[in-house]
Amino acid sequence: MTAYLLRRLLLVVPTLFGIIAINFAVIQFAPGGPVEQMIAELRGKGDLSSRLGASASEFGSGGSYRGARGLDPHIVADIRKMFGFDKPPLTRFVEMVEGYLRLDFGRSFFRDQTVLQLILQKMPVSISLGLWSTLLVYFISIPLGIAKAVRNGSRFDLATSAMVLTGYAIPSFLFAILLVVLFAGGSFWHWFPLRGLTSDGSAAWSLPARIADYAWHMVLPTVAMVAGGFASLTVLTKNCFLEEIGKQYTVTARAKGASDRRVLYGHVFRNAMLLVVAGFPQAFIGILFTSALLVEIVFSLDGLGLLGFQSAIQRDYPVMFGTLYIFTLLGLLMQIVGDTLYTIVDPRIDFEARR
Repeated sequence: MTAYLLRRLLLVVPTLFGIIAINFAVIQFAPGGPVEQMIAELRGKGDLSSRLGASASEFGSGGSYRGARGLDPHIVADIRKMFGFDKPPLTRFVEMVEGYLRLDFGRSFFRDQTVLQLILQKMPVSISLGLWSTLLVYFISIPLGIAKAVRNGSRFDLATSAMVLTGYAIPSFLFAILLVVLFAGGSFWHWFPLRGLTSDGSAAWSLPARIADYAWHMVLPTVAMVAGGFASLTVLTKNCFLEEIGKQYTVTARAKGASDRRVLYGHVFRNAMLLVVAGFPQAFIGILFTSALLVEIVFSLDGLGLLGFQSAIQRDYPVMFGTLYIFTLLGLLMQIVGDTLYTIVDPRIDFEARR
């Protein structure tokens, strides 16, 4: 297993490089880049000329551009230089990769901060949402799916199926809006805060008070994420256990006098949980960076999902590629974690075996 993990870790490097290279190549053909956006702003706002130095002499007094003739080529050249587009694409790509090897992701085009500073600022929000939501989804869905499989066709199964279908039907962001209306000062009660992870001035509070305040802020966003994510995992768990319960080895185990609990957790559990474990990395990454976007907007939580979306809209390439690098690296590492969990759930699995 050690040799397998080392090979997988070594494969992370070329995989990560390939993903970054493909996305960099695609971006070169995307219209509406930062240079075009700045030119469009300059046509409408002369007060931006100060960002371009002396080359902005075409701007008249009062900051209005006299430009019926269009922008001066020197101004366009300064804009391209300011964003680094005066260099060939291959040179820019090599410089970007060299910076990534030093964990230097560059500076944002439109925010006066480095990409690493932005990511570190947004990370607590995304980690909070992703971690607690994923843990609750698994802690709820796995026992519920097992209970539904054991009681297949009973009243409990039918009643919980209605709850699962509701979770399928209602998107997490729509459920988040409902929670805001009901419990965050909408039209009914104001029991929970609406924005941020902490209250103003909470830094001066005692540790128990800060923990309670953090939990108070996390209730509604986490509930919204869990309500939209537990349904599919519950159904997957139930179907996996139903399939394994009906196989011949469970009949044989019962014929030998094994109790239902022994059959379920001693024989069925390891086989049925393999698919559930296999989906853990994708579930965690999905909740951490994609599913949380609309929930972050509803609850005014400034996380990585919102940062990546805004960067794509603004064509803030350093932030785009920096977040892509982080997301991809975490995704690849989580797949290795998933393989490790395979062997923990079922020690019979040996990735070193060869036919």
